[in-house]
Amino acid sequence: MEFLGQLGLGLALGLAAIGSALGIGAAGRAAAGAWAKEAKAGKSLNFSYIILVGMPLSQTIYAFIIMLVGLKARVYDPQMLAANAGALFGIGLACGLGELFSAWMQGLIGAAACRCMSEGEGKGLAFLIIAMGIVETVGLFSFVFLLLVMP
Repeated sequence: MEFLGQLGLGLALGLAAIGSALGIGAAGRAAAGAWAKEAKAGKSLNFSYIILVGMPLSQTIYAFIIMLVGLKARVYDPQMLAANAGALFGIGLACGLGELFSAWMQGLIGAAACRCMSEGEGKGLAFLIIAMGIVETVGLFSFVFLLLVMP
């Protein structure tokens, strides 16, 4: 049963990392296209795209904290880990999926934001970050709420 609890906590990190990679990939491809357009036009490359590309990374950090807290608290008491294996598996899976989709959607919004800034002469960064921050909140809620119910 210990394995099931540990697997759940590992899933949290693994699924979140997949989401971050998908989100960073989506925003990164859009940023590369925007930089190519700027370079072709002889303009200086806009550093703001880096912010949009990097934002989906935070969800992996949230999942890492869930995993670390869950494993560290139980490493000295394997019986507690076994007794709560089902709950830890469920928490890890729910957190991982919440972070995966939050990061992925944040990356898709970041990709659209790169295009928006590229076509809008670099305007609107604050609004675009706010839009990305709204989906970031889903990842934060997933992290905080599941941390609060951790046995």
